[in-house]
Amino acid sequence: MPSLELRVPPVAQVLVAAVLMGLLARAFPTGPLVFTPPYALAGALAGLGCAIAVAGVLAFRRARTTVNPMTPGASSAVVSTGIYGLTRNPMYLGFLLALLGWALALGHGLALLPVAGFVAWMTRFQIVPEERALREKFGEGYEHYLRRVRRWI
Repeated sequence: MPSLELRVPPVAQVLVAAVLMGLLARAFPTGPLVFTPPYALAGALAGLGCAIAVAGVLAFRRARTTVNPMTPGASSAVVSTGIYGLTRNPMYLGFLLALLGWALALGHGLALLPVAGFVAWMTRFQIVPEERALREKFGEGYEHYLRRVRRWI
């Protein structure tokens, strides 16, 4: 399904997942998967996610390379320091943590299903095509980075 690669902006994917999470929690308000939300932990997780995503954006800005995830071929540099020395995809990891915080705030286990879908979609239709484009553009230097730093965490 290459036609879906790099077609849906990651922010739109986050919004779709968040809405689905809320709809699932509302559609099934009782049951064994419902729990009392640990709001402080949920907020901390979402806040950490936002901070990690912003750190990724700022690192790209400092390197003067594109932050547009739809055009990885327009990248002018491989950013491999700072937050990018810990994860290859801090913006996506930040989105994931924010979604996990939202799942906790909803207090419903079914809210995790769209989170799993988000990770699967992002990996297959966003990250893998990005990596392919960056391999073609930056060659061995990017390959070395791939071997050194994990995709998510």
